Amino acid sequence: MMTFCFTGIRSLPKLWKSNPYLSVGPGHSYFSLFLKDCCGIRNQQKWFSLKAVSPQNTKAVNLLIAKARYLRKGDEGSNKQVSSDSHLFAAGAAKKRSQMNTHREDHALPPVRNTIQLPTRPLNSEEWDKFKEDFKGKANFESWIISQMADCHSSIDVAKSLLAWVAAKNNGIVGYDLLVKYLYLCVFHKHISEVIDVYEIMKARYKRLEPGGYTLLIQGLIHSDRWKEALLLLEDIKKVMIPSKKNYNDCIEGALLHQDVNLAWNLYQELLGHNLIPMLKTLKTFFDFGKNIKDDQYSNKLLDILLYLRNNHLYPGESFAHSIKTWFESVPGEQWKGQFTTIQESGQCSGCGKTIESIHLSPEEYEFLKEKIMRDVIDGGDQYKKTTPQELERFQNFVKCCPPFDIVIDGLNVAKTFPKARESQVLLHVVSQLAKQNLQLLVLGRKHMLTQHSRWRKDEMKKVQKQASCFFADNISADDPFLLYATLHSGNHCKFITKDLMRDHKACLHDAKTQRLFFKWQQGHQLAIINRLPGSKITFQCIPSYDTVVQTTGDSWHIPYDEDLLERYSYEVPTKWLCLHRKT
Repeated sequence: MMTFCFTGIRSLPKLWKSNPYLSVGPGHSYFSLFLKDCCGIRNQQKWFSLKAVSPQNTKAVNLLIAKARYLRKGDEGSNKQVSSDSHLFAAGAAKKRSQMNTHREDHALPPVRNTIQLPTRPLNSEEWDKFKEDFKGKANFESWIISQMADCHSSIDVAKSLLAWVAAKNNGIVGYDLLVKYLYLCVFHKHISEVIDVYEIMKARYKRLEPGGYTLLIQGLIHSDRWKEALLLLEDIKKVMIPSKKNYNDCIEGALLHQDVNLAWNLYQELLGHNLIPMLKTLKTFFDFGKNIKDDQYSNKLLDILLYLRNNHLYPGESFAHSIKTWFESVPGEQWKGQFTTIQESGQCSGCGKTIESIHLSPEEYEFLKEKIMRDVIDGGDQYKKTTPQELERFQNFVKCCPPFDIVIDGLNVAKTFPKARESQVLLHVVSQLAKQNLQLLVLGRKHMLTQHSRWRKDEMKKVQKQASCFFADNISADDPFLLYATLHSGNHCKFITKDLMRDHKACLHDAKTQRLFFKWQQGHQLAIINRLPGSKITFQCIPSYDTVVQTTGDSWHIPYDEDLLERYSYEVPTKWLCLHRKT
């Protein structure tokens, strides 16, 4: 363990001088973020059936989607209308589905709450001795109590009295761990003079610090007149590792805080050169600094940041969106006007009426994505862990013998949509409804679905096979690679039905561009069942017609952003937009 003897550096009373107590209520801490910077060919006819060949029916697919009645997520049988932002990938949709699922049982233990009553004022040696006696079960009381104080953001004076007590009974020696956690409290409460005191101690004693110590010192120093010494610490980090994006963020913030614009942009370019994704608060800082500045070079760099958000499918938070709006409206002579709005199902902006970019891939993008998925997911993925080369070849030959499909159905996934209903009955209802639209259907399933069972009736499965082409894989096989292959092989018009969000297969795509194209294709092609109406009418969730990405036409910008109070998972997209247009 690293330790430090205070003797000889500065007098203890001066370093740990008492300040008036500041009352700070306990709260959550992000302290840890700072301190851790086979089936044979001869039997194939038994397992699949072919529907009579018919031409692909793109119009019917589009009609199906257009005529679908979209419902609010709710109990089966609800007939309320749904809002335009309720597609499968809309922000908050996954959380709503989870809350809706009445069959889910959560056996997780409730969180253990910390019931310790921390000191609310500085303690003397006798009081700390008594406090320690009350916690004899703690092997390392000093380390444990400073961690509790950091978690609860205790006052500086209370923490200082702890360190003075530790030093007094250890010949002036305080462990590095306690010193760093005290530094965290100094940074949190913005006690800059205390940060500098700890900085001087560490600089005198240690040639190198661990990443958490460097991060805290940088974060504290940037607010002082010694902010440039944070850059020296950044250089120290570079000697052993690439600094974190937080290290760069703090140094950029310090540079802008002290009006060194060129240094801030140089650090930003250095960050990008390390292939680090900048923190959104870093980008927000540039926009906040640029308010009311008439500087074409600076403005162009901010527009480049917006294009960076587009190219990396990043979304600003609500506060950042307000900063972007404020900057646009503040640029002298530009006459930009912004408003917060939504996008209609038609893809038109509710604010200005402009049409947002389509969710559909261009022919070039589609062929690029198809080739990548065939190579990285179908041929080079992990599908052989759950199927065999022989079965995959059998499926590929089967697809080649079929006309292009309009809709590919994950049979087992769809059949489990309504847990209380018989699975073969659910699948038959879905297939029958789609078959009435004269669509070319493919149902993917497992062989056990053809065996008579209380959940699977043979007569219902025979009706399914009469209305759709079917392929039943081995029971251990995964459906997803087959579904992707059949959908992509059929062409850009083909849709697929499953509740599976395909995150594992997206992860098999090794570059960011392909992952973005895959997600865009998925949003435009995946249908999901959200409810069943009386009379066995199946309702599908809407497919968005537009791409949720930062975009511009030159005289307008449309920027999707995250709402502060709405939880969005990584596979979801925002539903709120900032609309900016130049006045004419």
